[in-house]
This record gives sequence, structure tokens and C-alpha cells, in this order.
Amino acid sequence: MTVSENGERSAALTLTSVRVGGINVVRVIGLLDATTRDQFADYLAAETGEHGPDMALDLGGVTFMDSRALGLIVHHWQLSTTAKAKFALIGVEYAKTKVMWITGLAQRLPLYDTIDDALAAFDQPDQPDRLG
Repeated sequence: MTVSENGERSAALTLTSVRVGGINVVRVIGLLDATTRDQFADYLAAETGEHGPDMALDLGGVTFMDSRALGLIVHHWQLSTTAKAKFALIGVEYAKTKVMWITGLAQRLPLYDTIDDALAAFDQPDQPDRLG
């Protein structure tokens, strides 16, 4: 596991990334809302540009997520799906990301408890996608 040189921090949001099993894991700590959306969007775009569309977002450190941030996550999930890449959300906590359940996306997005769970799922042949 190596730490990416691309790290970004603000008062409300900290973003870092590491490579685990060939997957870029972006760790998100703090608020994902209108005040941090641009920072989050720019970081994900830079990470995708540098490492490709295989990505896991570790949301275990998220304190709140709004619908705009969820829309950005869905956008990157769709980019990965279109590219036949691997994508996962890990460490998602209902109390802090209720918008996923309110919109029904929690049943469609690839949610895993840990990066190890996500990597194991990626290694399964003919894994059905969760597009519906």
C-alpha cells in the first residue's frame, strides 16, 4: 500500500488516497455537501485521471452527505461501470449518509463493509452489477 502524493485538506473535508490491490482507495473524512462538493469533484477527477476508473470510496469518515455529493458519487460509479472498471463504496454508515437510502440508491450502489470485502467481490467471476 502506497500513499498517493495527491492529498487535499480543508476545514470541513479531508481527502487522501492509497492503492490497495490495484484499486485506488479514496478516504473521505468530513462533510460532503454544497460547501465541499467542488473540492470533492476536483479530487475525484484528478484521481481518476492519474489512476484510472477503478476506485473505492471509503466513506467511513463522512459526518454528513447531501444529495449533491451523492450525485457526484453516482456519476463516478456510472463512469466506472461504462469503462467496465471496479467501483465500491466502503464503510458507509446509514446515520451519516441517509440520502442513499431515501433515494433508493443504497440498494443499487456497490456497498461493502471493508476494502477486503470489496476486493473479494471484484475477484468473483460473473459478479452481477447492481444497476437494477
